Amino acid sequence: MVATAGAGSCFKCSNCPNGGGVVVCDTGGQMGREVWALCKEGRGPAGLPRILLSATNEGSISQQDKWDMKNSALGPLKDNERKDLNCAVKEYLLLAGYRLAAMTLIEEVPDQDLDVWPNSSACVRDALRCYYYQYLSSTAEAAEEKISILRENETLVKDNERLNSEKDSLTKSWEAANSQVAALRKSLETAHKDIKEKEKMVQDLRQSLDVQRKELNDCRAEITALKMYIEGTQSSKQLFVGNSDGLKLHPIANSMGEAASLNNNDEDSKESESVTNKLTLEVNTTDDIQKVPSVSEALVSYATDENCIYGTSEDKSMSNMSLQNVSFYSNLHGASMTGKSHGSSDGISVYLSTEKLESPSKQKSSDKMALETIMIVSDALPKIVPYVLINHREELLPLIICAIEKHPDSDVRDSLTHTLFNLIKRPDGQQRRIIMDACVELAKSVGEMRTETELLPQCWEQINHQYEERRLLVAQSCGELAVYVRPEIRDSLILSIVQQLVEDAATVVREAATHNLALLLPLFPNLDKYYKVEELMFQLVCDPSGVVVEVALKELVHAVVRWGGKLDQISRVLLAHILASAQRCPPISGVEGTIDFHLRVLGEQERWNIDALLRMLTELLPFVHQKAIETCPFASVDFSSSTPENFFSMYCIKLYATGDSEWLAFEWMHTDCLPDLIKLACLLPMKEDNLRIIIAKYLLEVSRRYGKYYLEHIMLPVFLMAAGDIDSGDFTYFPLSIQPKVRGLRPKNSTAEKLAIMCVFPLLLSGILGSPSSRQQLEEYLRKVLIQNTKDGSFSMHHTTEIINAVRFLCLFVEHHGVIFNILWEMVVSSDTSLKINAAILLKALVPYIDVKIASAHILPALITLGSDQNLTVKCASIDAFGAVAQHFKNGMVVDKIRIQMDAFLEDGSHEATISVIRALAVAVPHSTDRLREYILLI
Repeated sequence: MVATAGAGSCFKCSNCPNGGGVVVCDTGGQMGREVWALCKEGRGPAGLPRILLSATNEGSISQQDKWDMKNSALGPLKDNERKDLNCAVKEYLLLAGYRLAAMTLIEEVPDQDLDVWPNSSACVRDALRCYYYQYLSSTAEAAEEKISILRENETLVKDNERLNSEKDSLTKSWEAANSQVAALRKSLETAHKDIKEKEKMVQDLRQSLDVQRKELNDCRAEITALKMYIEGTQSSKQLFVGNSDGLKLHPIANSMGEAASLNNNDEDSKESESVTNKLTLEVNTTDDIQKVPSVSEALVSYATDENCIYGTSEDKSMSNMSLQNVSFYSNLHGASMTGKSHGSSDGISVYLSTEKLESPSKQKSSDKMALETIMIVSDALPKIVPYVLINHREELLPLIICAIEKHPDSDVRDSLTHTLFNLIKRPDGQQRRIIMDACVELAKSVGEMRTETELLPQCWEQINHQYEERRLLVAQSCGELAVYVRPEIRDSLILSIVQQLVEDAATVVREAATHNLALLLPLFPNLDKYYKVEELMFQLVCDPSGVVVEVALKELVHAVVRWGGKLDQISRVLLAHILASAQRCPPISGVEGTIDFHLRVLGEQERWNIDALLRMLTELLPFVHQKAIETCPFASVDFSSSTPENFFSMYCIKLYATGDSEWLAFEWMHTDCLPDLIKLACLLPMKEDNLRIIIAKYLLEVSRRYGKYYLEHIMLPVFLMAAGDIDSGDFTYFPLSIQPKVRGLRPKNSTAEKLAIMCVFPLLLSGILGSPSSRQQLEEYLRKVLIQNTKDGSFSMHHTTEIINAVRFLCLFVEHHGVIFNILWEMVVSSDTSLKINAAILLKALVPYIDVKIASAHILPALITLGSDQNLTVKCASIDAFGAVAQHFKNGMVVDKIRIQMDAFLEDGSHEATISVIRALAVAVPHSTDRLREYILLI
């Protein structure tokens, strides 16, 4: 700092945080001490500025020498320079907040007025910093920095040029890409035009195909007429010899002249009127049809047309015979419908029966008359049907079937087929049966081609009908019509109809589709559609309707297994679906390492699916068992001398244990099925008792079919290992190749062990040891777990809650109540306090799953015995169990026993017992009887 001109003392501040030493010139000791103090306080960078102190490069001696030489070369400080410097220092001190230092500076320079700074080139804003930066820019380092900046600038210029060249190349490539895109776009437009032209061509071909199909139908009609003409000609030739007398009369008739001709014309007109009246009478056979005069008039106009072919007396007689045949068939079929019997192909053939002709002209006239009759009936039927009562419309089915079968025009046949399917707006079960029988008779008569082209399209039209009865008619009829469709298209065409019906919103339609799919499978010629059928099967098994699920399980599953023969595929997919349904549900808790992290919160849909899939697993069990028997590799095992239930004898299992022969169908049960069921059980929380019951029943069914030896030597070791009871499992009868997989079911840590006891142990008790052949073993094992192991301090002592829950689950099976209560009494009368407490807890857990009779005979006596125990903990545990009994039973005798026992507890005078009584009865208040509520209020 410059204070006065020339004279002053100098000192160095070596501890200034700016880096190097600082040289300060001062006029007195006071200013130097203040600067020294500021440097010691570390306020150099933020307080005392750099500009006030002349900095050097890290305090080097050479740099300091250069500084001194430069200062000496400047000469003595002039007055105006000193004033500019002092004003600059004062300005900086004020800006930095050092007011005291600024005042001291002003006092130290009395000969200068620092408040007024003359306007000069040195008078700039923030002058001291400007001086500092100007000095720094004049050093060698600044020159080097400027050179480096120039070099960097040159580098940047080169980079810029390179980038510009890259930009140019990218622009060129972009233009090339654009040209390619434009070319591709043009080719795409050309392709679109070609596609449109081809589509138009396809439409034209379809139209031409329809025209040709119509022409083909016309040709078929002509061929049919020609066949009938040929048959009539042949029959007339056969009859020609026997009718020679009639031929001799012909010249006589010709010689009669014009008078006879006139008489014949009169007779023709009369005969024509009689034919008209008879046709009208035959068509109007029902009371409802008689109410439609317009129809009769139409028929009369048809018959009285001048251009009709009623030319000779022989033609008129043949027309009468044809009309009588139609009338006879209509009356016959109507009577059969009323008597709940259905028309047959023989009945339909009555209509087409031909009379013996006496001449070729009569045959030709008869054919024309029959065809005209068919056309008259076909035109009249759509007008008649709406005016017939619904309950009588089935009487028209014979006419409708005959018209569809024999009419030459395909459009008319389609219209009549539509009338057949829409005969009744919402047909009931019996009416649907009648319509289906008519469709079957028609399919038999017209053959495969017309069934595919005429009947099945009408089925397609009814699939999306608004009334479920009509959709149900399609679902029920497609299974019966499939027999009359060509085998090569049967699976694809019929399966497409069934697949759409499976998606129907109505339960009855899905049920009928499921039933008919089971009927259709044996008719499929090959297994090309197997995986599609398998997918439909699983979809129907998991249907939201219980009726559909039942039909799928009882009919469709069995049909798919017999048709496809892929039991291994179905079993593998089924187990995967079961596990996936549970695994995709969220865990109860997201904290890893806890029990709740492994258990899943099942939604309604997942619970329903698992239930249905487990039932499907049960339905497959007979097939699995039979396949295991059929694939037995041991020739020494006699198939004929043993029943299926006793096939897996001890000898057979010993042979299997040697591991000399592969038996995959037998191993599937204990290497795949049972481990997957154990995995499923470990995902189910305690409240999912219904699913656990289904698993237990499946295990019981397995033990029943496979026999007691399989249960004891195969199933039991698997579940003992999975439940964590490692010491009790015997793997003697497992091949060495299978043992590692089964031993892998052992719980790996304490959490897994607790999970196994909570989820697998109930299945061990109810599904394995609960088998009728293992009742004694169940009682021994329960006694070991509940009584003996508790005394010894084994794992039962550390998992009391889980074991009590397993016994509670076992109580859901009524047949095990005797075993449970026998062991409970042993615990009640035991001298061990912990056993008595566990007995009270177990009794409380069993209360919701028993009836009043068992409660009176077993629960209450046991609780009364425990309530009289001298141990207060045992007594309080029994009070809680009494509260559970009061909550679930409202029987008067039970309530009286509870009141007596509660009085005894209150008279005992124990505070803990009184609190337990109040707590137990308070829980029971909302569910108890009025007498018990009054008793609680009086306490």
